[in-house]
Amino acid sequence: MAQAFSARALLFTKLAAIGIAGMLVAGAVTAYEHFDGPYRLGDAPPQPIPFSHKHHVGDDGIDCRFCHAGVETSSFAGIPATQVCMTCHSQLFTDAAMLEPLRRSAVRNEPLRWTRVHRLPDFAYFDHSIHVKKGVGCIECHGRVDRMPLMRREAPLDMQWCLDCHRDPGPHLRDPARVFEMTPTSAEQATRGVPHVTLATTRRLIDCSTCHR
Repeated sequence: MAQAFSARALLFTKLAAIGIAGMLVAGAVTAYEHFDGPYRLGDAPPQPIPFSHKHHVGDDGIDCRFCHAGVETSSFAGIPATQVCMTCHSQLFTDAAMLEPLRRSAVRNEPLRWTRVHRLPDFAYFDHSIHVKKGVGCIECHGRVDRMPLMRREAPLDMQWCLDCHRDPGPHLRDPARVFEMTPTSAEQATRGVPHVTLATTRRLIDCSTCHR
């Protein structure tokens, strides 16, 4: 029986299939690396207002929970509503040009469209509240926000990075009462109140279903 395709046609088909597969893999890798947007680690994405954590947290000493009200009770820390910002800025810097988007938001009753700096893929489950309750300081994931004029992503937040902490959480834990302090966690280890981590707890932390539900 005669061969339906020539050797050259078969070779071309195989090369085309390999090329398509390669492009699909490259596309998947690129999509995974940029699942949180086009901004690289360390970049500060543009925002409707150049909000400075350095000024508000570092200089003025505003507690994280004043703006991120859900961080202790919800999986999502929350982005402050315009009314929260206006608690101060209805009295302070009322004519500042950079705050015009805030004033317009208040007048029109339309929320500001902030750009997410930290974003996990949909297949990864993360709960802020449980990390806060267990004594994971804000700086473990977000870095020294009190020194950031513009908010940037400090940690990669990829699977390996999370697992490094889940396999050995002890060095990353502090007294839950001091979670919101901007001091390095290494300086907290001699304090009281650091949760005890058992082997059973560690095994549960690295179980697939803990983060993928």
